[in-house]
Amino acid sequence: MQNISTLEQSRKNINWKNLSIVTSFHILTVVAFFMFSWENLVAMLIGNWIVGSLGIGLGYHRLLTHRSFKAPKWLEYTLTVFGSMAVQDDAPKWGATHRIHHQFTEESGDPHSTRPGFWWAHIGWIIRGKAQDHDAETLQKYVPDLMKDKFHVTLAKYYYVPLIVSGFILFAIGGWSMVLWGVFARVVFGWHSTWLVNSATHFFGSRRFETKDDSTNQWAIALLTFGEGWHNNHHHAPTSARHGLKWYEFDANWLTIRLFEKLGWAKNVRVYEEKQPTELKPATETI
Repeated sequence: MQNISTLEQSRKNINWKNLSIVTSFHILTVVAFFMFSWENLVAMLIGNWIVGSLGIGLGYHRLLTHRSFKAPKWLEYTLTVFGSMAVQDDAPKWGATHRIHHQFTEESGDPHSTRPGFWWAHIGWIIRGKAQDHDAETLQKYVPDLMKDKFHVTLAKYYYVPLIVSGFILFAIGGWSMVLWGVFARVVFGWHSTWLVNSATHFFGSRRFETKDDSTNQWAIALLTFGEGWHNNHHHAPTSARHGLKWYEFDANWLTIRLFEKLGWAKNVRVYEEKQPTELKPATETI
């Protein structure tokens, strides 16, 4: 990991690749608003559920990063493909970033620490510094399980392909306007929803558990992210498949995992109960 002086220096460097992607997607999202239709909005919302909930929340986060449950390979790979369409980088890089975040939360090694401020935690870390451009050594250290899987390694090289395919499908259904809504507007909405977990849920909200960080629970962000906003709960018990620990903490991703369990698609589901000792562990122990 970088020392603090190197990290501070890297934050001054603009990540031109990420900046160009983020800027172009936001510009095209503005264009999308001039082509509104209810059909396009529905396409965006359905896509956001497939990608944001099944892909990022269940696939990238709870399954691949924290191994909160076990799934057959066909389901693991399907969820990973969905997650790749979020344009939040490939699964190994995403998983490594998140495991590092848990190991060094709000310390010098945290990729999106809130210590430099809300802006850095939300989007600054994406457009400055190395972002998620981890080298091979870092990937081998933090996601050795994913780096041993040929499917994940191959998809990581071509993770943009499913998004392009989805664009062709949307164009065939509704033309360019549906592509703007179902790809670009959907990606931007998903970005900010996810980034709010990195930023807002370390600044505002309630705290059930006295964790060693500033993580909070935010019901509004939980609704936006299908349950990922119960962030204080998550930092207290990172390997738990259930983030909304109370009946009133709506966790759509947990309900989906329960459905998968009933269908026989999810096994060894790990659930935190308050009567049990805390499950807070270093990121590398969640694999």
